[in-house]
Amino acid sequence: MKVVYDWLKEYVGDALPPVEKIDELLTFHAFEIDGIEEIQGQTVIDVKVLPDRSSDSLSHRGVAHEIAALMGVPLAHDPFREPVSLMPSTPKIQVTIHDQNACRRFGAALITGVRIKESPAWLRARLEALGQRSINNVVDATNYVMLALGQPLHAYDAEKFSHADGVWHFGVRMATTGESVTTLTKDAYELTERVQLIVDEASHAIAGIAGIKGGAYAEVDAQTTHIILEAANFDAAVTRRASQSLRLQTDASKRFENNISPELVPFALRDVVKLIIDIAGGVCEGFFDTYPTPHTHAPVYVAHTHITGLLGMLVDAETIEKIFTRLSCVYEKAPDGWNVTAPFERTDIQIPEDLIAEVGRVHGYARVASVMPEVVPLAEINARHYYSDRIRSLLVDAGFSEVITSSFRAKDAIKLANAFASDKGYLRSSLRKNIEEVLDRNMPFADLVGVSHVALFEIGTIFNPQKGEVRGIDETVSLAIGVRMKQQGYTPKDDVRLTEIAVLLEAALGEPLHAHIERGVLECSLTSLIARLPKPHVYASFVPGPQTTYKPFSQYPFMTRDIALWVPEEVSASGVEESIRAHAGDLLARITLFDTFTKEGRTSYAFRLVFQSYDRTLTDDETGGIMERVTDALLTQGYEVR
Repeated sequence: MKVVYDWLKEYVGDALPPVEKIDELLTFHAFEIDGIEEIQGQTVIDVKVLPDRSSDSLSHRGVAHEIAALMGVPLAHDPFREPVSLMPSTPKIQVTIHDQNACRRFGAALITGVRIKESPAWLRARLEALGQRSINNVVDATNYVMLALGQPLHAYDAEKFSHADGVWHFGVRMATTGESVTTLTKDAYELTERVQLIVDEASHAIAGIAGIKGGAYAEVDAQTTHIILEAANFDAAVTRRASQSLRLQTDASKRFENNISPELVPFALRDVVKLIIDIAGGVCEGFFDTYPTPHTHAPVYVAHTHITGLLGMLVDAETIEKIFTRLSCVYEKAPDGWNVTAPFERTDIQIPEDLIAEVGRVHGYARVASVMPEVVPLAEINARHYYSDRIRSLLVDAGFSEVITSSFRAKDAIKLANAFASDKGYLRSSLRKNIEEVLDRNMPFADLVGVSHVALFEIGTIFNPQKGEVRGIDETVSLAIGVRMKQQGYTPKDDVRLTEIAVLLEAALGEPLHAHIERGVLECSLTSLIARLPKPHVYASFVPGPQTTYKPFSQYPFMTRDIALWVPEEVSASGVEESIRAHAGDLLARITLFDTFTKEGRTSYAFRLVFQSYDRTLTDDETGGIMERVTDALLTQGYEVR
């Protein structure tokens, strides 16, 4: 959720701290900050709001309230705590809700005499700073209020919507398989019974996809003079199913999917009507609001001992009560605790643990003292972990590197009902193809990392259809080992090396692997192997490996050059390497000795030099110049460069 600093200030007031302090407050008590940037003279903060807080914090008011609560100050302006009344009501709008569980509330307002034109500069600037394209003053106003309060809104051209006897009749119903709709973006969608619709009840025309996107049927354009504004509340699960079914996610659907409160409706209608009249003119003829089953926010009881016990720190009653107040919760003291009613926008607070989490994060998890847990006897040795670790250690000691690849593939035996991506629509039935792909991708970088070949392995779950009459999925653990000895790809030497590794593992484990080796990849069932091995009784002692340091890699391509030279027999390879490094400069990424032999009192050394830059692509001329400098330096020392 991107928010504008000056917009937050309209809610928090002069107490709003500098953006650096906001970053610190939210990071340590609420949300991560993905970035802060200046856009068209406005400071924009990218707040990473996770699903557990999306019901109240996908809005400027929500983020502003969070900042104020963490600071311990009230909001200077809080639209949710101001009286609201959808008056006068109008009989010109009627709504029929066919499933009141799928649409919990439907509010509307009729405004006549508006003038559609370009939005004022201040409104365009705010929307554009947040990545929103300005359309016209009415549509921009609905988007602005959604970003302000978190309630999606939609505007219809009332004259395009049929109105028998001066009455506009909306319907909210589920689609019928085979129906289709064209949205505001002119995209056509085939519908199923999973999708909820807004329709013109009189003509049965589809006016929009409920909670997701408006239709082209009653689009607001330059000729529009009368509009109907919709602010409704749609069920989270229904909206999510429809969004996934259509593969269509919007700012509106993100909010409805996270169960925003039906109580937002009147506040959003009030504010959008006022804004539209201010920037587009017109007169509000009246409001309509149907709310068949008003939501009740029941109080949640939480015990003081439950709070301190679960958090693992002592928090006194006075501090807890102040935190409830800062979060706009209403509380009553109860035996050994409190009955707490969260504000209507916090639909995520439903059980005692929700309140405890709020107390913990506001008070500060940094206050939790580190305590060494008591040593408890190990109940059972996990055979899979034990033997996986043992195999892992044997392979690492033999020069292999572990990889973890995706469990999904473009094609395989088991298809996913809802694929993550076009190339991840199936569950893998083997590790073999993944290992082959990793070998092919990594072999070209052998020179860069200073190895003569690529050797790797993976221990991972594979999925296959169950055999027999019962349909299901068999999940087993597989071990795959891959080797590439040459740059040009697979050679029979790869399989020879794998055979050697299989013999090593079988000797260490005392059981045959029953492995299949083909084109540089060995694979066997680790599940079957472990079933044949003796039950372990104690984990092996942990021996820390050598300390390693991480260095970021360059995104630019590398270049290699070879140099061979004759030197006196007493000259060491390390001495020659030191000389090469001294004259090759900072662009030398790696130097590897790959050949050496002695003849007639002289030694021949052959080195492979790898050059790479962190800020540009090197040219042949640039690399050639470095090699000339290195060669001249070696010749000066009396060496013969071949």
